[in-house]
Amino acid sequence: MKILRWLTVLAAVLLVVPTLAPSSADARAGGGSGAGSRGSRTFQAPPPTQTAPTAAPIQRSVTPNQPTTTPTAPATAPAIAGGGFMQRHPFLSGLMGGMLGAGLFGMMFGGGFGGGAGIFGLLFQVVLIGGLGYLAVRLWRNRVGAPTARPAYAYAVPSPSVTDIPMARSSIPAAGGAALLGAAGASGGQLAIGADDYATFERLLGDVQSAYSAGDLAKLRTLATPEMLGYFGEQLAANASRGVENKIEAVKLEQGDLSEAWREGAIDYATVAMRFSLIDTTRRLADGAIVEGNAAVRTEATEIWTFLRSRGGSWILSAIQQA
Repeated sequence: MKILRWLTVLAAVLLVVPTLAPSSADARAGGGSGAGSRGSRTFQAPPPTQTAPTAAPIQRSVTPNQPTTTPTAPATAPAIAGGGFMQRHPFLSGLMGGMLGAGLFGMMFGGGFGGGAGIFGLLFQVVLIGGLGYLAVRLWRNRVGAPTARPAYAYAVPSPSVTDIPMARSSIPAAGGAALLGAAGASGGQLAIGADDYATFERLLGDVQSAYSAGDLAKLRTLATPEMLGYFGEQLAANASRGVENKIEAVKLEQGDLSEAWREGAIDYATVAMRFSLIDTTRRLADGAIVEGNAAVRTEATEIWTFLRSRGGSWILSAIQQA
């Protein structure tokens, strides 16, 4: 009985401890999930970078996910060239079989060619049939011609283009002493990203987190797409319902890489992997007490942010993915 009682107590402790332990600092804007849109590449994994070799897929997006369809195979597959003679020339094989059968039938009943000659008559018929078959094949080949040889490159696997392989360039100084490393342009409508763009991405990282921390939806409206604004609004409303608020301070970009940058019509896109540190706490509205996080300890996070801009406009946030 004592053993059973101890096992019951241990199970209860294991169930309660996770609820008492502080959660990881994922209360920041967009933390812990992936949401937003990346144009036609929303549901494609961004190219890996040194900062974020992998990226979690986007779970929420207003962009419809178009599944890849596989073409339906034809009801009857075409005949495969290169089979045996009987498969490639069914008419000739049938003709030869009929002639051979007729000769054997005639020999057995005395009415065929050389019916009285026994085995010698049969051998003569076989030779005659073989010669006729060979002649028919030669005539058939001369008529249709030799099959066209398949080009040697039909099965070759193309080597990846140099521009398809992400490559770090020399570091470009960004605001605050951090650095964003460039990468080779993405395939398709490539887009050049300059030092001013990198500085804007770093500034947006801090501005978005600060506006979210202040619960300033009006400010967030100038920094993010309406879709992202809606997700931030949901997070803030959930916090208010719980009677808490998320406070983010001292955001610092530690490392960043450009994953890809491209153009779709009049819209430019840039996906950037960023590792940053910050002080991330959740406080109770009633008395300001910290319920999650530590105000004296900086935490780190790595996320993939996608920005967009209209041609000639300013960059705004359009998606956040977790690394």
